[in-house]
Amino acid sequence: MGKRSRTAVQPTNIALLQNLIRKDPQSYIEEFRLQQQHYLSLKTIFFQNPRTPTGHEEFAELVGFITQMCSCFPKETVEFPNEICQLLTENYDGLNADVAEKLVHSIQMLRNKDIISNEIYLNTLFPVLVSTESKQLRTQVYVSIIQMVKSVNEGAKNQKVNRMLQALLFNLLEDAESNGLWATKITRELWRRGIWDDGRTVEIMSQAALHPDTKIASSGIRFFLGGDKEREDTLAEDSDDELDLAAIQHKMKVNKKSNRRKAQFDIAARTVKKKRGVGKDQTHLNFSAIHLLHDPQGFAEKLFSKHLQNNQKSVARLTLAQKIDCLNLVSRLVGTHKLTVLGLYSYFLKFLTPKQSDVTQFMAACAQSSHDLVPPDVLQPVIRKIADEFVSEGVAAEVAAAGINTIREIVARAPLSIEEPLLHDLIAYKGSKSKPVVTAARGLIQLFRTVDPSMLPAKERGKTATIALRAGETQQAKYGEEKVGSIEGIELLRQWKESNPDAELDEDKNWEVDSDMSDVSDEGWIEVGSDNEIEISDSDDENDESKNKKNAESNTDSMDTTETDQKPSIEATEILTPADFAKLDELKAEYGIRKAMNQSNEEIIDALNLTGVPKYKQNKEERLQHVKEGRTDREFGSHKRHHMEKPHSTTNKQKARKKNFVMMIHKREVQGKARKSLRDKQRLLRAHSERQKKKK
Repeated sequence: MGKRSRTAVQPTNIALLQNLIRKDPQSYIEEFRLQQQHYLSLKTIFFQNPRTPTGHEEFAELVGFITQMCSCFPKETVEFPNEICQLLTENYDGLNADVAEKLVHSIQMLRNKDIISNEIYLNTLFPVLVSTESKQLRTQVYVSIIQMVKSVNEGAKNQKVNRMLQALLFNLLEDAESNGLWATKITRELWRRGIWDDGRTVEIMSQAALHPDTKIASSGIRFFLGGDKEREDTLAEDSDDELDLAAIQHKMKVNKKSNRRKAQFDIAARTVKKKRGVGKDQTHLNFSAIHLLHDPQGFAEKLFSKHLQNNQKSVARLTLAQKIDCLNLVSRLVGTHKLTVLGLYSYFLKFLTPKQSDVTQFMAACAQSSHDLVPPDVLQPVIRKIADEFVSEGVAAEVAAAGINTIREIVARAPLSIEEPLLHDLIAYKGSKSKPVVTAARGLIQLFRTVDPSMLPAKERGKTATIALRAGETQQAKYGEEKVGSIEGIELLRQWKESNPDAELDEDKNWEVDSDMSDVSDEGWIEVGSDNEIEISDSDDENDESKNKKNAESNTDSMDTTETDQKPSIEATEILTPADFAKLDELKAEYGIRKAMNQSNEEIIDALNLTGVPKYKQNKEERLQHVKEGRTDREFGSHKRHHMEKPHSTTNKQKARKKNFVMMIHKREVQGKARKSLRDKQRLLRAHSERQKKKK
């Protein structure tokens, strides 16, 4: 076949020329050079005067054409990527909106084709994002950067690109004159999508939370308060949207086989693989942002001193809502990591008053910041202030309930922070006439039955707590004391074995028997009873009876004081197998134990729950809606029409017609005309006249 004649095909449409070049690049190289020369002439004009009012559409079309042809003519277009990157970087605010959009799109396409590197891509678009005044251009660049980071992290983490972008974000936050808000937006979006989940991401947001700019600081604070929930919701939505390949494959087996169904299955399989990524099944970090902090103590102290304390060095002036968010974050940090920020509790005192706006938010933050390592003398003034301000006979029921519930949340985390006389005064409110107050007081009683029943009055301890107290099973906690030597959640395994005595656990591993123990026969073991059955005596027979009698009397006395013996722990009486530990992990997951990771104080306290169950009062709109709902089955108008249209029971007048005359002779309706009164006669005549008029 001879060489194609140039005069045979003279395309004037760039899109048509583009398709022809893709099929046979070398045959149309002259046409490409002609268009390239046209592009170079327009580029010179745009470099000299980017605000030129003409030629925008043609130049944007040529930029898109050269971008598509870079893979077909790499030598001829070797300078093209640098030219458009330079044009966008130097003139992004002076270019026409369509030209700027086409340049960003072309740079993105060149990166997808591996013509420009990720480093050049970020160094070109990131300054445009933080500096341009065009909202449309900012949005396009922001979406392009997010999609680029997502694509390079599919399957495996691209730490080179991640570190580079994170360094740019750090520098952006350190520069006080730059728009650091984009650093928080990019970081939060990548965290929400689960692309970034490491400690460096958290450090960026911690630096943003300490930024002097109010908006940046507020954005960083809200990240720690709600970023984890956003990530969980996003990952849950992605898992719900995934295609079920097993269901599609089952339909292919049931239905008639065809090439169309096979093609649909292949498309679905590729979609799922692309969505999940190559390494989507790998285990990703699922730690919360608060747990990934490098220095939580220093971060909490800086937050408190910079945004909350009244000092002259604080640059950021937060509003009340922003201060509440910051206080909530500091309290979460203190409670989760058991930090020591003693100035925080004296800071709460000036806000713990019923007249304070959003006082329940401050009360919830105060409860969240309590833990067992806070000195009791630091928390006692806080509890006393809450009791004096909120719990009294002269306040509303919701206020008193909020005060008691807040005290209960504090002492649940720090049992030594309340004095016994104050506790007795608070539990006396169980006789209140208000249900929320009674519920709050009973909750406080139930808490101390478990924590320290010795602080309760004898009549409020309950049977179980009283027996445990007499047996010495419960002891008053001491400051700084921690229980060691026990397995977390072992009581769950003991309770499960007691409730399921016939259940057997599957052993996944074989036990290796020691060679020294293999020689022991079953006959060598001696069955030993309980301590009460063993009788050891060195005296004569005549003294044995008296000693046995004394033992019996002592056992009887001990049974009078304690109804049940103290049960030894399961790890002290049994050898735990791998199956037991597997079952223990399962029980922990079901019960939701988080104490194994020291996350018991991370539980968020809802401020709305502190006031108890409020008495619901309908507003005017809800009352009218309720009235309208009650009228749905009622019709107003003619009584006769209502009875004719709908099924109904007979009236008294209709029932009277079927009764015996003797039963109805005393009724006025069946009496003769002579015995009717004048008024009855007038009523009948008037009704007869009206009926005649209606007939006419």
